[in-house]
Amino acid sequence: MFNIVLVNPQIPNNTGAIGRLCVNTGSTLHLIKPLGFDITEKAVRRAGLDYWHKIDLKVWENIEEFFESTQQSDRFFFATTKTDRPYFDISFKEGDYLFFGSETSGIPADILEKYPQQCMTIPMTKDGRSLNLAISTGIILYEAIKQNFTAYGRMM
Repeated sequence: MFNIVLVNPQIPNNTGAIGRLCVNTGSTLHLIKPLGFDITEKAVRRAGLDYWHKIDLKVWENIEEFFESTQQSDRFFFATTKTDRPYFDISFKEGDYLFFGSETSGIPADILEKYPQQCMTIPMTKDGRSLNLAISTGIILYEAIKQNFTAYGRMM
């Protein structure tokens, strides 16, 4: 199992798609407030997310609360366009935390600066600025699964 951490996500459809990824991969979804949308049962049902109750979901009031409660910082990996290190150069392990920032501003710079060796990017041409949050999450999550398929397959 892996941990997907969304820092201040803004677009409910992206979070819904990532939630679906988490259900289908057995991953835990961590949402760091503030969120750009409502995740009450009524709101997610209205959005058609009828599988939301199946998500292993943890919601945190802020990034500080998350960091205080999670002591595995050596297994934190941060997706960003502000590094040259491709995600496929990282050796992922079960239980890793894969961080993704908000659609509008990414992961805060102070966090990236604190963990420069744990930053990763998805290579892109110079014509593009970034990829959709849900697509980026899927690319990196499935690379982590690929690297751990034997161990991961036993968990499913």
